[in-house]
Amino acid sequence: MSDWVQGTVIENIHWTQNLFSLRINAPVDNFKAGQFTSLGLDIDGERTARPYSFLSAPGEQPLEFFFYTATDGILSNAMVALQTGDTIFVKREANGFFTLDEVPSAKALWLLGTGTGVAPYFSMLKTAEPWQRFERVVLVHAVRQQSDLRYQELIEELKQAHGERFIFQAFVSREDVEGTIRGRIPEAISNGELERNTGIKITANDSQLMLCGNPEMVSDTTEALKARGLTKNRRRTPGQITVEKYW
Repeated sequence: MSDWVQGTVIENIHWTQNLFSLRINAPVDNFKAGQFTSLGLDIDGERTARPYSFLSAPGEQPLEFFFYTATDGILSNAMVALQTGDTIFVKREANGFFTLDEVPSAKALWLLGTGTGVAPYFSMLKTAEPWQRFERVVLVHAVRQQSDLRYQELIEELKQAHGERFIFQAFVSREDVEGTIRGRIPEAISNGELERNTGIKITANDSQLMLCGNPEMVSDTTEALKARGLTKNRRRTPGQITVEKYW
């Protein structure tokens, strides 16, 4: 078990009935923004673990993670009850290739996420890299209800720091909320509503898009973008669409 380190819960933030964040002090190795690690608890004498993306930036302590409490999720239902000072286990080494160094440069970087799938984007946006490599950065967060739109203070800080270079667009599927789009990301790409709301065109020449979250959103958005002439980004064949299925 040498690949695990012991972490200490600094804070358990309960956002809604189903959403919470853990802030954890743990001596992990260096990681890249966008990567994930594994968190684990010993439950009934057996270690239960699963991967989660860092929301915190590289080098930042405490580490921060954003969770949805699944009805049948043994680990998430145990973690939601953790209190300050409790122990949680964290994998020492991070993994994953959903990082900006895998993404070609372009004029606009689009970060499209559903639910807690925005976590790796906040890790990226706290670093200098997106602001050094892209003229505009668009963060898109799709949720069911307005109460699920968390980390608004961080979004306001990014707006203050980067001005017109940073755009935030929310989608809320089950409520009509001013300033948000009611519906799904792929449809809003196909019918042009996302571009109209943000004032930025999605083109193969000028855009890079990262997709993270619900696998159905990732799959349907990929198809909507392919219909616009964009292609999957791979090391051997660079394109415009980089994906991470979040569960």
